[in-house]
Amino acid sequence: MLSRNEQAKKRWGGAHKSIDIWLSERQDLLVNYFKLAALPPYESIRQGLPDVVDIRNFCGQLVDYVSSGHFEIYDQIVREASSQGNSIDDLADELFPLISDTTEIALDFNDKYGDISSTDHCETFDRDLSALGEALELRMEFEDKLLNHLDEHNLIPA
Repeated sequence: MLSRNEQAKKRWGGAHKSIDIWLSERQDLLVNYFKLAALPPYESIRQGLPDVVDIRNFCGQLVDYVSSGHFEIYDQIVREASSQGNSIDDLADELFPLISDTTEIALDFNDKYGDISSTDHCETFDRDLSALGEALELRMEFEDKLLNHLDEHNLIPA
């Protein structure tokens, strides 16, 4: 996932300010996901479950990321492409429901862990975090497909 985001930053970085911010937020989210999941290169950081504060902070970041995608970035990209006389409605109709499915998984994770005060009853945390990781990977695939389409058709707003 981290390498996918690096490739996206190399390919589309600098094309538009909102895309740069979006990819940067995605990078920060992924780094924190990898830390929570104790994945390389952060595997030595965690013994047992992550700290409650780290889980809550990650959940806040997760909600901010999925919200900004839905309510800011996607709408802005579609609106700006349309204002230039270009429509991406077919692609949006294909991808946005798929992205929404990943949003639901992220929001369910947040609902379950966003306000915890202790990890005493978090028996399924690692399994839930793994499922979230799979959803985030799918989401990035869909987001990159959107960016790729915009780029191939010169629809990334200037």
